Amino acid sequence: MQEVTGHDGSTYSALIIGTPTTTTVEGLELYLVMPMAAEESTIALVRSLLVGATFVITLLLGSITWFFSNQVTAPVRSASQIAQRWADGHLRERMVVQGEDDMARLAVNFNKMAESLSAQIRQLEEYGSLQRQFTSDVSHELRTPLTTVRMAADLIADGAEDLDPATRRAAELMNEELERFEMLLNDLLEISRHDAGVADLSAEKVDVRRCIDAAYQQLVVVAKESKTEVRMHLPEEPVMATVDTRRIERVLRNLMANAIDHSEGNPVDVYVRASDSAVAFSVVDHGVGLKPEQEELVFNRFWRADPSRVRRTGGTGLGLAISREDAHLHGGELEAHGIPKVGSCFRLTVPLEPGSPMGESPLPLYVPNDDADHNDDAPAQHAQADGVDTHSVDSTEEAEQ
Repeated sequence: MQEVTGHDGSTYSALIIGTPTTTTVEGLELYLVMPMAAEESTIALVRSLLVGATFVITLLLGSITWFFSNQVTAPVRSASQIAQRWADGHLRERMVVQGEDDMARLAVNFNKMAESLSAQIRQLEEYGSLQRQFTSDVSHELRTPLTTVRMAADLIADGAEDLDPATRRAAELMNEELERFEMLLNDLLEISRHDAGVADLSAEKVDVRRCIDAAYQQLVVVAKESKTEVRMHLPEEPVMATVDTRRIERVLRNLMANAIDHSEGNPVDVYVRASDSAVAFSVVDHGVGLKPEQEELVFNRFWRADPSRVRRTGGTGLGLAISREDAHLHGGELEAHGIPKVGSCFRLTVPLEPGSPMGESPLPLYVPNDDADHNDDAPAQHAQADGVDTHSVDSTEEAEQ
């Protein structure tokens, strides 16, 4: 088959068959020329049909594959989306059940699990609400009889000189336990306010060094009795911040009281430092320290590392839990770090304005871990490296003067 030129000059494909002939004319050859236009047209049509059919079949196969894969993955995607909405607190979300296949059974089982979890969550919420209400109600109801008992105890204490030694000692023990009971009652009321979300701030702009002084004045006698030196490292310039002074003083008092209890007679260092966005307080003791797994446990309610340890300040076991809640109420954080038999550090960081971003804490969460660091200027030197002037004050001697 080859290209042939016609009489009109056009070319076309044709099949040419030739053969020699036996005639009187020497060298005569006979050729049969058959044009292939019809066949080429047929081939082109068939080729077009095959291409179209291939495209249609590919499209159909893709559609069928998408449909069946979507039948499998759609319930999984739905379950994922519903689980995400569950995580966001929408506990009434459920999967749609269609048909009776494996995916439908998956949806049914998922909905049963959701119902069970939702019921348990509601029970826990109701239980927590009842528990908080019970704690609050009991605490309030105990105030009246406690006030009456306190008045009676005061009357007995006023006439203690006329009592025999055994009765006098019983009166003293009763007064001590009443004081502890009052502390526990106040702490229960405070923690119930935090649990109920009704605790609020009475913030004012103050020099936070006054909060440290006010907190320490309540512990002067305890520090003197335990022969514990409390060393203050305070900036010479005022450190102004908008805080609830009552709550900050309570946090610092708890931290210093715990440090005195666990310092084993070693000095306790108190630091304060401010940055452009936050103010930090750090209380460091050089006593029994903390194990790594205890650094978060210390903030649990009624948790104690050593229940047999004698507490000079008569804590209730709620102090650090309330302190962390007070820190969170300011938009800050209370953290702990310790090294066993070396010491522990508690750091309170709050923003200069409640709820505003505070960035990195101005003080390191630092515990001296060798003899070279056991001087009272170790964390202070850390502050001076950044251009903050600090000074050390022997608070025990100052209080005695």
